[in-house]
Amino acid sequence: MARFLIFRLTLIVVTLLAVSIAIFSLIEFTPGDAASTMLGQGATPDNLKALRERLGLDKPPHIRYLDWIGGALRGDLGKAATGKDVSEIIGGRLFNSALLAVGGFAIAVPLGLIMGVLVGVKSDTLWDRFLTFGGLVTISLPEFVTGIVLVLVLSSTLGWLPSSSIMLPGETIIGNPHVLIMPILTVTGALFAYILRMARANVIEVMGSNYVRTAILKGLPMRTVVIRHVLPNAMLPTITVIANNVGWLFGGLIIVENLFAYPGMGSLLITSINTRDIRMLQSTAMVIAAVYAFSNLAADLAYGWLNPRVRLA
Repeated sequence: MARFLIFRLTLIVVTLLAVSIAIFSLIEFTPGDAASTMLGQGATPDNLKALRERLGLDKPPHIRYLDWIGGALRGDLGKAATGKDVSEIIGGRLFNSALLAVGGFAIAVPLGLIMGVLVGVKSDTLWDRFLTFGGLVTISLPEFVTGIVLVLVLSSTLGWLPSSSIMLPGETIIGNPHVLIMPILTVTGALFAYILRMARANVIEVMGSNYVRTAILKGLPMRTVVIRHVLPNAMLPTITVIANNVGWLFGGLIIVENLFAYPGMGSLLITSINTRDIRMLQSTAMVIAAVYAFSNLAADLAYGWLNPRVRLA
């Protein structure tokens, strides 16, 4: 396990290095001038020159890349176009996105696992067909469609919740938890359906195995068979899928956060693209890539810890 961990950490470092080069190259070769975009059409040549010098845009590309990646390794992500520390801005936005992701997981994971096991044990019932069909519809719908439907029903029609998560200066998510509800419901829909279908498929597969049939023929209660024999084997691949969905969830948050104007990493990424805030854009994309990489590592470690055969190998 130690050799595996060292190998995976080395692979993550190499992967993130390659991602950093790709991100920098994509931004470098994007048409248009970042300084002109930030200052607008009324910018004077002196203002453009001063801004390029302040942002380091007057330096050669390889120097700018080394400055950025070197600072990131030291924990210094530099200054945003507004003059604020990038690390401070990303820290607050990352916390908001983490709240949204944790809220979605806290609802989708236990609910999806419980419902998946129940319909998997009693497959081909009316309840199973209903949930399976509903899950298929939910997975097929893009997040922005689910969010719009929730806004129309819960905000426009019923008036229970605000239609956006916009907050005034000085307000925080902790102080306004109600702005989390609709984004969490939007994120939870597809994730819950995916976990339910995965858990159901794994439970049905394990229920058809010889050792489960033997346990049933021995007269063991179905509850005992499910807890002792079905769940330990059916949950291993499901847990891996759940952990791998952490990275997918952050990708989905980009859409959800922009739909509800939620102050998280996703909306920060889009804002950085629109304003051509290069340092902010680079760092935000790298943080999202790092979250995805380490979530995959956590999934592999969890699978190895739960599966003795993998752990011994």
